[in-house]
Amino acid sequence: MKVTVFEVTTRDWRDPVAVVTTVAAPPRPGAVAALLGARRVRPAPAFMVNAATDYAATSVSPLLLPPALRVLVDDRLAEIRDPDDPLYSPTGERRTALRLRAVDLVTLLPGKFVDLQAPRHRTVRLPGSKEVRPVVSPPRCGSPPARL
Repeated sequence: MKVTVFEVTTRDWRDPVAVVTTVAAPPRPGAVAALLGARRVRPAPAFMVNAATDYAATSVSPLLLPPALRVLVDDRLAEIRDPDDPLYSPTGERRTALRLRAVDLVTLLPGKFVDLQAPRHRTVRLPGSKEVRPVVSPPRCGSPPARL
């Protein structure tokens, strides 16, 4: 399990957003932008990650995140075949991980479960407008589904 923090800019706000996914399926900024209706999504700089999460930027734990931080959780984490399978989560300390049953870890995760496996997204600027809008493109043919 991995937590990626993005700096998200919309028309009304600019804040960090944490995205919890598996290591095998990292989140795409375009998918996050489309979900939030954001103008711009980019990986947050280390100082912003540290300030927003109270963890070192390289080892953010999905547990005990500040309540003010917006958290998105990949809904594929809730679709684990065997609830007793172990999942490993960073703890905030280097070279350590927390092992929990998948069902326990998923129930402890804060935030909103969202579909991050949506088709690739891109943004376009409309002629005569300063606004940038996300546009959903059709899925690529023959691309295999992500595996947990």
